[in-house]
Amino acid sequence: MPSISFCKFHGFGNDYIVFEAEDLREISSVEDFARAVCHRHTGIGGDGIAVLEKLETEAADYSCRIINPDGSEAGFSGNGTRCAVAYLFYKNLWSQQNLRLETKSGIKNYHFLKREEDVFWFRAELGKPKFELPENSHFGTTKKRKQDGRVLARLFLPNDGLIFDCVYVDVGNPVVCIFLEDFTPLVIEGIEFDWRQFGRKIECATEVFPEKTNVVFIKGLDQNNIEIRIWERGAGETSSSGTCSIAAAVASAFVGKTGREVSVHAPGGMTEAAWREDGEMLITGRADLAFCGECFVKI
Repeated sequence: MPSISFCKFHGFGNDYIVFEAEDLREISSVEDFARAVCHRHTGIGGDGIAVLEKLETEAADYSCRIINPDGSEAGFSGNGTRCAVAYLFYKNLWSQQNLRLETKSGIKNYHFLKREEDVFWFRAELGKPKFELPENSHFGTTKKRKQDGRVLARLFLPNDGLIFDCVYVDVGNPVVCIFLEDFTPLVIEGIEFDWRQFGRKIECATEVFPEKTNVVFIKGLDQNNIEIRIWERGAGETSSSGTCSIAAAVASAFVGKTGREVSVHAPGGMTEAAWREDGEMLITGRADLAFCGECFVKI
């Protein structure tokens, strides 16, 4: 039974196990492998794995795949890719201040800010958000209105008969953004509203989102601060998410609740997010080394 080296990092408690692609060459199914090692009781435990590969192209320096605990592949992960980039610095595989990372949703640029022992800080440029709603007959029944060419939606879940006002934004991963006054369970028109319960329902509403979706619940604090709770596609509740943090920041600025630069407060910690006037999204955050080791797998 061969061993495979890894390091586990976390971004504000959102933890990822980082591997090098070369070490996984003999793995017959990376999806099954991710399910096994991410298991909290019988594996290493994590909100996903990040698989790094050195590239010999002019466009990017490394590629990074993010595989969720359920075996599905994410288009992108803000915290997961930051953990992967921190791995490269920790292992002395990369030392330049800027790194271009190829992901499933495009090339992202990472700028190294500082290192404090085994904590690494980066600013990442993530591209521009997209507001187009999914094109399918179920979403077509949703009430829509346009503002400045962007779509604000009233999300209708056919199987549950539930309606949510939301901002839908693709930031490399699809995210449904819902604004709440508070995160404690509420009774609305006789129905108890628990964000976890409805996050799960929205994520798994495959009649609306065939590949599922992330869901972030947002509480506005002031023009410069928001608080969020996260239901992540393929992972469930997480303490932090770079993807959901920037989506929440974009959605809050979009509806006028905040400016374009905000501090996003999640249970795991705070991420600085910005949506520049030119449309580019930026997040600043940290990746902490948890531990490194070897796992033994059946190939």
